[in-house]
Amino acid sequence: MSVAVVGAGAFGTGLAIALARKSPVTLWARDADHVQEMNAMGMNQRRLPTAIFPKGLRVTDKMTSHDVMLLAVPMQQILPLLEKYSDVFARRTLVACCKGIDLKTRLGAVDLIAQAVPSSVPAILTGPSFAADIANGLPTALTLACADNATGLHLQEALSTASLRLYRTSDVQGATLGGALKNVMAIACGVTTGAGLGHSARAALMTRGFAEMSRFAVSRGADPSTLAGLSGFGDLALTCTSEGSRNYRYGISIGSNVGFDRSVTVEGASTALALKALADEEKLDMPITQTVAALVETKMDVETAVTALMSRPLKEE
Repeated sequence: MSVAVVGAGAFGTGLAIALARKSPVTLWARDADHVQEMNAMGMNQRRLPTAIFPKGLRVTDKMTSHDVMLLAVPMQQILPLLEKYSDVFARRTLVACCKGIDLKTRLGAVDLIAQAVPSSVPAILTGPSFAADIANGLPTALTLACADNATGLHLQEALSTASLRLYRTSDVQGATLGGALKNVMAIACGVTTGAGLGHSARAALMTRGFAEMSRFAVSRGADPSTLAGLSGFGDLALTCTSEGSRNYRYGISIGSNVGFDRSVTVEGASTALALKALADEEKLDMPITQTVAALVETKMDVETAVTALMSRPLKEE
């Protein structure tokens, strides 16, 4: 079975390094100069400078078909990628490795794959993980979600390594939405930290954020137990407490009114906007998501956001 990782950002590179220690892997990057640089240096100095490429890793800018193709590009780039290379992706197993909701279609990555490349078998790999941990062989556990059980079992065996343990589920919706919404909550928690609101406020936001995540996902047909697993609660715990999370750091910048590097991908920002649009259309109660969207669009300041959340009607938990 041939495996390719599409996307040479930090996470794609980390996955490729980990998998190539087990069997040959191709890493695709769109920038020919970047590919030449990586091949010359034996590492991805731009995105993941702490890990050396193993012998089993091949880097290229030529997109070719492989049995299993892991799509490790930002969520908002998934649809253009699928449309551009639909012939290459046809009849392949495509594993989304991004977390979010597409702004244009308001769909998750698996639904986008199914729509754009209907002959493919879609899946998603998600959960609490940092690229450097995966690349450096630190113990990491992720969720692999695939509606086709036979394919899911095959992928679980093929993509698990000595340090990367995959747990399998057929609840694609739950895994997708858990990974998408936790990024929004990470921004919110970062805001509390940046604004100096204390650990208690962050704990409250994480807890109520998890309730909001679960409500929305279950309304979309997800199994609540999936949200309590790695792709939901597990990822929430990591990204809401560590500055290794770009979403959390972005929230800190909002809370402390400090500029943020706009070249850094913050999946939760776009996801908050997409979910706010859905919530407004369907009259859904998603106060944290809607507040984060307002902060992202600078339609609300932090003080107003805190006041709005704290003045909501009292209710049972």
